Amino acid sequence: MATHKSALKRARQNIKREARNRAHRSRLRTVLKELPASDEEIEDFPGKLRSAERELRRAASKGLIPKSRANRKISRLHRRYAISAK
Repeated sequence: MATHKSALKRARQNIKREARNRAHRSRLRTVLKELPASDEEIEDFPGKLRSAERELRRAASKGLIPKSRANRKISRLHRRYAISAK
């Protein structure tokens, strides 16, 4: 355990950040899992796609995931929607 005053503060901050990041990451995974996997639920896709894109962009802006990963996932989701909407 840390003994210096600044190290104790850093440890407290790390615990808070870890909990916040865990919550955001969990929320992101949940939103991505809520997306319909089959063509039968295509009418639900646009709204859930918007919320997934929003969560991905938010996670990228907060530094939770790299921006390039968020862009790649968003691109793949839009492509999947375009293919299944045909």
